Amino acid sequence: MGFRLTVNSAKRATRILWLLLLVSLSVCICVCRASSPEEDSAMENIVTEKAAEASHRQDSADLLIFIMLLTLTILTIWLFKHRRFRFLHETGLAMIYGLLVGVVLRYGIHVPRDISNITLSCPVNSSPATLLVNVSGKYYEYTLKGEISATEVDEVQDNEMLRKVTFDPEVFFNILLPPIIFHAGYSLKRRHFFLNMGSILAYAFLGTLVSCFIIGLLMYGCVMLMKQVGQLDGDFFFTDCLFFGAIVSATDPVTVLAIFNELHVDVDLYALLFGESVLNDAVAVVLSSSIVAYQPQGDNSHTFEVMAVLKSFGMFLGVFSGSFALGVATGIVTALVTKFTKLRDFPLLETALFFLMSWSTFLLAEACGFTGVVAVLFCGITQAHYTFNNLSPDSQDRTKQLFELLNFLAENFIFSYMGLTLFTFQNHVFNPMFIVGAFLAVFLGRAANIYPLSFLLNLGRRNKIRSNFQHMMMFAGLRGAMTFALSIRDTATYARQMMFSTTLLVVFFTVWICGGGTTQMLSCQRIRVGVDSDQDNVSIAEGSERRSTKQESAWLFRIWYNFDHNYLKPILTHSGPPLTATLPVCCGPLARCLTSPQAYENECQLRDDDSDLILTDGDISLTYGDITVSTDATGAHTSGGLASTSAGAATSEDLDRELTYGDHELVMRGTRLVLPMDDSVPPFTDSHPHLRM
Repeated sequence: MGFRLTVNSAKRATRILWLLLLVSLSVCICVCRASSPEEDSAMENIVTEKAAEASHRQDSADLLIFIMLLTLTILTIWLFKHRRFRFLHETGLAMIYGLLVGVVLRYGIHVPRDISNITLSCPVNSSPATLLVNVSGKYYEYTLKGEISATEVDEVQDNEMLRKVTFDPEVFFNILLPPIIFHAGYSLKRRHFFLNMGSILAYAFLGTLVSCFIIGLLMYGCVMLMKQVGQLDGDFFFTDCLFFGAIVSATDPVTVLAIFNELHVDVDLYALLFGESVLNDAVAVVLSSSIVAYQPQGDNSHTFEVMAVLKSFGMFLGVFSGSFALGVATGIVTALVTKFTKLRDFPLLETALFFLMSWSTFLLAEACGFTGVVAVLFCGITQAHYTFNNLSPDSQDRTKQLFELLNFLAENFIFSYMGLTLFTFQNHVFNPMFIVGAFLAVFLGRAANIYPLSFLLNLGRRNKIRSNFQHMMMFAGLRGAMTFALSIRDTATYARQMMFSTTLLVVFFTVWICGGGTTQMLSCQRIRVGVDSDQDNVSIAEGSERRSTKQESAWLFRIWYNFDHNYLKPILTHSGPPLTATLPVCCGPLARCLTSPQAYENECQLRDDDSDLILTDGDISLTYGDITVSTDATGAHTSGGLASTSAGAATSEDLDRELTYGDHELVMRGTRLVLPMDDSVPPFTDSHPHLRM
């Protein structure tokens, strides 16, 4: 019995042990199953971190490519300047280096994408900008990059680097374009610009419109011919042709202007080309936006409708004027802040504020639905005219050098990227017939801009735009950064992709061939080089041409200058006469409030950067205290006070000599009017010494 009880006890114990073992295994399995999602999540996080680190390294390598391109460009530019080699400008050189790197990235380096599973079909009715995907209860966000044709599906994972070096077009508009456009306005030579203001406005506004419609009509005929011969694989409407005409009408003769500046070409030719390119970029941007906004009523959005055309024209005027007002307003606000604060005691803070206010003008205009290019251009002009006078000497030098540096780097970066995109952009559409038609249309559009307008302008100009100047302006109509930025901003459709590819070729040709042949063209047209602006004024003053310039000065600008000198500059800057001397007596408290102490401190020395320009334009009255100095259209010089008036007459030639040579002074009752001139010119000997009263 004892043996049986022992065996039964052993069996029970064995069963209990097995039962406990099974329970333990069940618990272990449950615990393992419960912990596996956490371990999977941890593994996924590790994989994600590694992917992010790899992407960071790839992005750094891509940016390093552009930094090395700019570095190589700078070193080669130095070599070219050292050897006085002018055939190839730095922008053309940057494009060549970009092309070489693009070839290497396209055909020499392949970085496949890590795509293990691709779903080629998904029942979605539209293409949303952001897509949320539910994968096993986890949501993932995907961003739309663009449409891919059926023939390119296999190439999506071919080379990840090609996709990485393709920047978002907004980078060009919000980061690279603002310093280029602002520098153009901030460095504008106002004297020669305003002397040729009427002609510049005609070329920039009317000429750009003429060029746009000429190119658009010719390209529409080319597109119709392509459709007839079966060379057109997608939709291409007349509005697309007009849009192409608008973007290629934006000239950027940076290469030509750099050579002009180095060779000291005739100042009038330089002013005409530079002024046209500055304003015509702004006009082209607004014009292209107006064409895109063209929307007739009804289902067919590409039919002609008068009301839709008028609406687009109204939008053109509204956007341009609104952008102009916004840019000027920002410049005025900056001028007031720098005038009524002590920021000049802290040059670093002053420069930082100036930089941020100038850049924010572009973004503010874009956010308000205007055009940032127009706003930042006129902001630059306003800052140069008003705010610059309030800055400390250190900040004046810093702002000039800062925006000059940013302009150089941004411009060369864009041209390098142009060369790169010729091989890295994956949606190129090259059509030989469209390319040939585009080159012909661009040539004829530029000719229709320059020659007829020059003929009409010469009817009212005494200082004629000579035929060799017209040929040089025709030749110098290069396309550059603005044309590229407008074309790359939208490449979603077949028509826009064809326009972008053709635009690249147009830019390459004009920069390399037209820009490279500038020196030879100057020699062929026998255009003067080595001309100094002040010396040029001396030679002109010896003939009748100088005297005729007074008669053709813009009367509207003369009125504006009087108002600006007597009221706006005293309000916005420390220069100009005190408002207590120019405003009526009833406005005395307001005048004392708006006049800064520095204006009274500078009472004995009045400096005006534009006086050398304006006094030659006749009918100008400079009021300072109780003294008024004026010149009429004949060049007669009069001065008078409130209580008594005395006049001193001088001949036209004497006044021209006063305004042309060195730092001549007009001293009147302790008030000196100093005319900023070139010190390199020796003072003249004249029988009429300083005019004293």
